[in-house]
Amino acid sequence: MTTIEKLIIEWLSAKQAEAEAVEHRRAIEDDLTAALKVDPQHEGVVSHKFDAYTVKITSRLTRKIDADKLQEIAAEHDLTSHLSELFRWKPEIDIRAWKASADSVTKPLLQAITTTPGRPSYSITAISKE
Repeated sequence: MTTIEKLIIEWLSAKQAEAEAVEHRRAIEDDLTAALKVDPQHEGVVSHKFDAYTVKITSRLTRKIDADKLQEIAAEHDLTSHLSELFRWKPEIDIRAWKASADSVTKPLLQAITTTPGRPSYSITAISKE
């Protein structure tokens, strides 16, 4: 067996152990949520003190914004000037459109973009030898 094959086997084993650990931890968190009667609509931090432990629970609510609808409603109610105070506007690159655009368009815009390499992700599956 080669070094790479050994690393692949170790990676698969670690990935499985990680998935099982995450699943187990989340099940415990679900039980704690029920036992501590955590309000699903609460947003913020709640602490519970026990003899030897403090359990701090941070709850968040997820909000998704339909930007087009938001701008339409703001325009209807003359609230457009408030949008920049109440919302952050996060531009994201449409990489397919970016790559399809002319250099004369994208090159000047590069000054506003910082590109850094991300951590590579792996997916390894066993090949059936049937």
